[in-house]
Amino acid sequence: MCGIIGYIGQRNAPSIIFQGLKKLEYRGYDSAGIAVHHNREVFLIKSPGKLAALESKLKELPEEASIGMGHTRWATHGAPTISNAHPHRAPGVTIVHNGIIENYKELRQHLLAQGMTFQSETDTEVVVQLISSAFHTLGDESQALQKTMSQLKGSFAFGVMFDSLPNEIFLVKNGSPLVLGLGDGENFFGSDVIPFCQHARRVIYLEDGEWGRMSHDQVQIWDSDGHLLDKKGEPLLYNVGSVEKHGYRHFMRKEIYEQPNVIANNIENLTHRPEPTLNTQALGIDQLDLNKVEKIQIIGCGTAYIAGLLGKYFLEPATEIPVNVELASEFRYRDPHFGEPSKNLIIAISQSGETADTLASVKHARDQGCQILSICNAMHSSIPRSSHSMLYMDAGPEIGVASTKAFTSQVLCIYLFSLALSQYRGRLDQETSASIFKDLQKLPAYLTSVLESETQIKELAKRYYEYPNFLFIGRGPSYPIALEGALKLKEISYIHAEGYAAGELKHGPIALIDRHMPVVAIAPTDPYLDKVISNIEEIRAREGRVIIVGDQNHPHLAEMSDEIIHCPTIHHGAFQSILSTIPVQLLAYHIAICRGTDIDQPRNLAKSVTVE
Repeated sequence: MCGIIGYIGQRNAPSIIFQGLKKLEYRGYDSAGIAVHHNREVFLIKSPGKLAALESKLKELPEEASIGMGHTRWATHGAPTISNAHPHRAPGVTIVHNGIIENYKELRQHLLAQGMTFQSETDTEVVVQLISSAFHTLGDESQALQKTMSQLKGSFAFGVMFDSLPNEIFLVKNGSPLVLGLGDGENFFGSDVIPFCQHARRVIYLEDGEWGRMSHDQVQIWDSDGHLLDKKGEPLLYNVGSVEKHGYRHFMRKEIYEQPNVIANNIENLTHRPEPTLNTQALGIDQLDLNKVEKIQIIGCGTAYIAGLLGKYFLEPATEIPVNVELASEFRYRDPHFGEPSKNLIIAISQSGETADTLASVKHARDQGCQILSICNAMHSSIPRSSHSMLYMDAGPEIGVASTKAFTSQVLCIYLFSLALSQYRGRLDQETSASIFKDLQKLPAYLTSVLESETQIKELAKRYYEYPNFLFIGRGPSYPIALEGALKLKEISYIHAEGYAAGELKHGPIALIDRHMPVVAIAPTDPYLDKVISNIEEIRAREGRVIIVGDQNHPHLAEMSDEIIHCPTIHHGAFQSILSTIPVQLLAYHIAICRGTDIDQPRNLAKSVTVE
């Protein structure tokens, strides 16, 4: 949430910054703006809404400008209006900000008492006013910046331009992500590498407390104590084509269809050939002291949390280690008891690697002495850098806000980790391993076959898109898939949907069932199927509309349903869960199409939740 980009070089800054903002749209936003320096004058445009509104104002910026900053804002303090949009100005200073200043009210009151006035409701304007005041007192840009940073509490990544230094940009990081891109006679900064990945050659990831300044040919970085650091950066390895739609109407549909290849890529990276064996180094096993582990805690938010719930079904029986799964947004605040911390393995799951609640929980557990494994899709992001070990998903950039390929990749990764841990503990025999690897090699082809149900799902969506409520049910590993299906439908269609363990229907939710309530039952051919069939019968007895995701070749499922979405059977719980995910993703997608919502950028949501 919130995206920032800055450029300094020899080219048309407004164009480069605007194109960068378009690549940051996936992060979620409700207003945007650009500020550039030219001939010792600052030019500023801002607009609420989508970037199309800002694009019409680009002609107000001088094409000759070669330094500037842009921002997409996800509202936290104040409505999405022009006055609240970034960049913000105070005498002599312009700023863009990603994060939240927790003590901004006290600082604002202090400034008001000094006679300052404010044009917005944002916490960011407080910061730019502080920097401006400090600069006019101290007369030095770096000192003004450092003095202001010492007054702030919260998370922030800043880009700052001083009118007095029209050929430099200052940068500050604390909590929120900030990465620098180094080019040939030009430099960039951004919330991630996506907005400048086709321009920069090397990147530098700033750590908390670091700050710096950049010109077109130089970058300098200091730590919080003012020591100059020697950071040369590392090569930027990024597939630019993967952030394009390639003919698909939406990124979400493209990413749904990428799943067979993503899963195949995960299998290739996390196992060894020709004889399939687990790549324990890539799975993060080799960097941990697993002899000590007596308890596993999985943390995540949203879809990552649901992937963790599925992981419990695999990890606990495979390893005989107690596993707990918890929302990262709750974990730290309940003051968790670790016993002997080094015996706790914390598995943190995050697509972006920047999720604020998950990052804060990782730091808390690490500081207590726990071992940390992160499962992330961004190798150099904050969560892996704060962990002892990393399992890299390598799913490629996921632009659609509603997670699809990242979720199935997370599930596979945590399953393969459970196998590796089981093997480490001497619980994985050769016969079982051979059977699992045999099914694993089939999985990408099975995923491709599930995608063939899209035409049927598209027609089904036309019959159900006007229903205001949905229930999703499942048992065993299918229960988290029910949660995921409900979450996807809520996120992109704005239909109220809930996921339940099917056995819980009789404990309250069955009161909702009538002929106006569609129920999506995740019902693969597995050991739980007979119980799920009993729950489906209970729904039918109350006139509920039943949509089954299951094997259409089963002798009874089709006759029990109003609709059946075919999902082939693969006799393995983890792989079956991955297969069952595809139909509920496509169902949510096509219902959202029918309802005309903004699928890739649903209202109020952000892809990377970098504030608590």
